[in-house]
Amino acid sequence: MNDSIILRIMQSGPPQSLSPQEIALETMPLTRAPVPPPVRAWVRYPDGPLQVDGEAVAWTAAAVAVRWRAGGAVHKAWVWSSAVERL
Repeated sequence: MNDSIILRIMQSGPPQSLSPQEIALETMPLTRAPVPPPVRAWVRYPDGPLQVDGEAVAWTAAAVAVRWRAGGAVHKAWVWSSAVERL
């Protein structure tokens, strides 16, 4: 995917994070990383999915909080753990 398409997708709105019910913090233990490991993750935006390189800042058995930098800004979203690959 070329940079202009990626920029258009990222400008379509904020990344779509999982809902609190999907993250299930009330029922699943949360792990916070003192040193977040690098990851590659699929993140959804209003205009489509993007694969981003970032870091896993927290996780449960089902979901991962991913943080990444793009376009001069820091972005964050909770995604399904199966959408994340540790680098």
